[in-house]
Amino acid sequence: MTTSETVLRVTHETTYDYSTAVENAQHLAITRPLDCPWQKVMSCVEKIAPEPLHIAQRLDSFGNQVLYFSLELPHNQLSMRTETYVALAPRWTSLVPAMTPAWETVAEAMRFRVGAPYQPETEFCYASPNIGMGSGFRDYALRSFTPARPLAEGAIDLMHRIHADFTYQPTVTAFNTPALRAFEMRRGVCQDFAQVMIACLRAVGLPARYVSGYLRNDPPEGQEKRIGADASHAWVSVFCADHGWIDLDPTNDMLADLEHVTLATGRDYSDVSLLRGTILGGGAHEVKVAVTVQAV
Repeated sequence: MTTSETVLRVTHETTYDYSTAVENAQHLAITRPLDCPWQKVMSCVEKIAPEPLHIAQRLDSFGNQVLYFSLELPHNQLSMRTETYVALAPRWTSLVPAMTPAWETVAEAMRFRVGAPYQPETEFCYASPNIGMGSGFRDYALRSFTPARPLAEGAIDLMHRIHADFTYQPTVTAFNTPALRAFEMRRGVCQDFAQVMIACLRAVGLPARYVSGYLRNDPPEGQEKRIGADASHAWVSVFCADHGWIDLDPTNDMLADLEHVTLATGRDYSDVSLLRGTILGGGAHEVKVAVTVQAV
């Protein structure tokens, strides 16, 4: 670790209590943060109870670490706890928003051309399960993306506006709420803020992806705790030629940096939900989630 790095300890525990026994369960979980140029996973330990009969790990099509496990004995509770240590390096020391290319230049480069080399970023220019396309998103985005404006400047301005125009309210949306619905209500949680911003960026032809992760919840002395820090968090990554992906957190109106732990990336929440699967039995269930992200 260098002196400029920050080490964070992440603990995440999810518990499902079922009203009747689950006879059989097959689950996929995303629990291990990504190894990135700015983020090194020092250790990651998962504990699952009851102990799975079968467990395996693989990379999905977005490069995320996915854990597969099966439970084949009756159980009334499922508990999954992950403890991870990551070292984060500063990401934006050389970013000058005013010096990034005009947003139209990047959008034009993403357009399909017969015979042109494939650019993987174009996958994030189109509609996805939770994020449709609509003129409302484009009209809202164009107030930030004026002609020839540098891309990073426009994206940061869009982030400022979403943070100002939308209300953080946990009870009004669900995991599968479409971005258009959250956009119409002007309220929601970090997932909704991120998906609305992604919809706006894609509406003007820019590649934008969904980032899931964690947010430090032991702020330095004198700073307030960030919004959404006591659960898993979500933000936005927009592609900028010559600069790569730029991560923006519209919920907290900031660039994602030394307080953000990147867990996974995808087109929207449906690609990176932390735990999903199929169960036989179980009846009604109650979910409890506890997240702690602290500096070491």
